[in-house]
Amino acid sequence: MPELPEVEALARFLDEKTKGVEVAAVEVLSIAVLKTFDPPADALAGHTVAGAWRRGKFLVLDVGPLHLVLHLARAGWVRWHDALKPAAGARRPGKSPIALRVRLSPGSGFEVTEMGHEKRLAAWVVRSPDDVPDLATLGIDPLDAAFDAGALGRLLSDQRGQIKRVLTDQRLVAGVGNAYSDEALHAARLSPFKPAAN
Repeated sequence: MPELPEVEALARFLDEKTKGVEVAAVEVLSIAVLKTFDPPADALAGHTVAGAWRRGKFLVLDVGPLHLVLHLARAGWVRWHDALKPAAGARRPGKSPIALRVRLSPGSGFEVTEMGHEKRLAAWVVRSPDDVPDLATLGIDPLDAAFDAGALGRLLSDQRGQIKRVLTDQRLVAGVGNAYSDEALHAARLSPFKPAAN
């Protein structure tokens, strides 16, 4: 599952590649990926990308007055193409790993893909990123300047659960999942079952 470091790298990459570029078209190839209907995905076409950024595990593209918000879930990824070819012949719905394609005006673009049978990838087209419920309730981001040892200590001292559950609770700490919480706890020589407040 892409966690904070991977999504941060994707956001920086997409910011570099898409900032100042006009969206030519958005193709929704898996209806299950789109979690909103108003505004429609094709409302992004004709607008210029102002930038790409990350909040927790969410990837956000600011496109004109709208925002394309992506959550890559367990098996999602973004594939960049300098020359995005037309979609291959019609496939049965849900049988292609490609869920969404964003075509940019110079012919480049990217595909949002998800491997496997369990489809959890999610995309929203919204007027404000805060319109995405889980994004609006995220906790402090580990890359935020305010997140230091003192902030972590205060956060942990208020929690009654196990330390791993606290670190992976997106409402408390945004962007940390199983892999990085395990690595951090291993490096600190702490049991994931240790009470967070201790």
